[in-house]
Amino acid sequence: MNGTPTVVNDVMAHRVVALRIGALFKDIVKAMRQWRVSALPVLDDTGVVVGVVSEADLLPKEEYSDADIGRYGQLGHLADVHKADAVTAGELMTAPAVTVRPDATLAHAARIMARTGVKRLPVVGRDGTLKGIVSRSDLLKVFLRDDADIAADVRHEIVLRLFGPHSDTVQVAVHDGVVALSGQVRETVLIPLAARLARAVPGVVDVECALTGPPRRAGLAPGLHGAGRTRTA
Repeated sequence: MNGTPTVVNDVMAHRVVALRIGALFKDIVKAMRQWRVSALPVLDDTGVVVGVVSEADLLPKEEYSDADIGRYGQLGHLADVHKADAVTAGELMTAPAVTVRPDATLAHAARIMARTGVKRLPVVGRDGTLKGIVSRSDLLKVFLRDDADIAADVRHEIVLRLFGPHSDTVQVAVHDGVVALSGQVRETVLIPLAARLARAVPGVVDVECALTGPPRRAGLAPGLHGAGRTRTA
């Protein structure tokens, strides 16, 4: 799978705009507009990521600007009211920052985004320093792979390794990222494994597995024949 994006470092943006803790409100807004981003990581004096300022962190400044807002409403949103008075990145930021490592898999990064509801993650090294930014759209780049490349990976990394000298009986076809496996194999027990491994190949959208085992021999009980048909989602 040479050249195939498999970890965050393969797809992240290496050029990153970041804020210092002391960055002022208007400068933050200008930076977001200039770079067309909705969130920026915040660094301490050593370059370690300590938080993230997003548009959501800035909006209370506008939301609570009305002098007639009731005391009851303020008590229900004390954190937002506090941010309405904030003027620096250190006061505005959401901390600690949700981050990911460069060597994390794309699936791991996607799970973090789904769990936390964030659209992008600062990528940090072991020492916490900023290495890049990965966004939802970056994670989807893997699905732009050519069908021919996916088919080659499935055949060489899965079919050949699982079925060895008998792999020539297996047909691999890929259309719009959907892998179709067909043909006859001797090791029926490996059919579900082949489907699962194919599903894990970068860029695969779905797997349709129509592999079958050896022909049923006369005299065997109905449940002992080798046919199998599975589909992974």
